[in-house]
Amino acid sequence: MKKTAIVGVMLALGTAAVVPALHGQAGNGSSGGNGVVSLRGNVAIDETSRPPDLKRWQRDRRPLPRQHVGQPPLIPHSIKGYKINLKFNKCLTCHSWANADEAGAPKVSVTHFKDREGNVLANIAPRRYFCTQCHVPQVDAPPLVENTFEPLRTIHPGR
Repeated sequence: MKKTAIVGVMLALGTAAVVPALHGQAGNGSSGGNGVVSLRGNVAIDETSRPPDLKRWQRDRRPLPRQHVGQPPLIPHSIKGYKINLKFNKCLTCHSWANADEAGAPKVSVTHFKDREGNVLANIAPRRYFCTQCHVPQVDAPPLVENTFEPLRTIHPGR
């Protein structure tokens, strides 16, 4: 009985310390007391924050380097007006294996032709069909967080 009472008191004290932090009542406002400030700024979750400034879309240019391993390549051109739905995907006009050479565009990666179980498909896997779920256009904007990633150097045979 004594152990149960001690556990009950400890739970009550722990709850009293945690609940205010979960509701943003501890520390410095919306950061929950841990010093982290969201991209929304110091605005309560139930208040409307100021929308971010629109970034300038860049004209067609060389792709920017990737910022981390596994990052999908950025889109180095405007996609304004591109249509991607269940019946049509504008991206495949240039990036499909059938059209890429003539368009001078990179081909869709072979990884996009595998389903969740790793089976190779004749067409792009449904989970990879909507390109803009992963690939986004490049913009002239500073990084949101500092990044020190450096890609591996490519090994060139014969050098």
